Amino acid sequence: MADEKKIWGLLAEFNEPEALVQAAQQAKDEGYTRMDAHSPFPVHGIIPALGHKKTKIQWLILLCGILGGVGGFYMQWYASVVDYPWNIGGRPFNSWPSFMPVAFELTILFAAFGAVFGMIIINGLPQPYHPIFNVKEYAGSDDKFYLCIEAKDKKFQLSETKKFLQTSKALAVYEVEP
Repeated sequence: MADEKKIWGLLAEFNEPEALVQAAQQAKDEGYTRMDAHSPFPVHGIIPALGHKKTKIQWLILLCGILGGVGGFYMQWYASVVDYPWNIGGRPFNSWPSFMPVAFELTILFAAFGAVFGMIIINGLPQPYHPIFNVKEYAGSDDKFYLCIEAKDKKFQLSETKKFLQTSKALAVYEVEP
């Protein structure tokens, strides 16, 4: 259809956080999966209402921490035992208690880097542009609450989804152009 305009999704505006959570839960119950919420502050209950699952970032942080600790220990062991074995004060070459502070610090450092960079990658950041910015009425989550359902959703039908959002206590429903 040549005259049909292309849209990225629909944006519903709400006054109260409870209405946003209720609308997100209803949308999830209806079968919508590609949706997001925008609010001026964290809203209790919105994550499960949107149907988001927990990420595996804790395993990435653990793996990075283990790699940091093992890498720090190996670096010191290799320098003291293999590369430059120098007997200082009669202590053994593999004096592991003296290796622990550096191994501990590298565990913390690598785990922190894994957390920061893993979070950035998993969240798809940086994202300097989002189609929702094309909606003139979007206040940037200053004092309103928004639920956006993407057109990529399998259940998305423009007229039916718009009707669904209007019946969910939305103040207004806007079309989001790409």
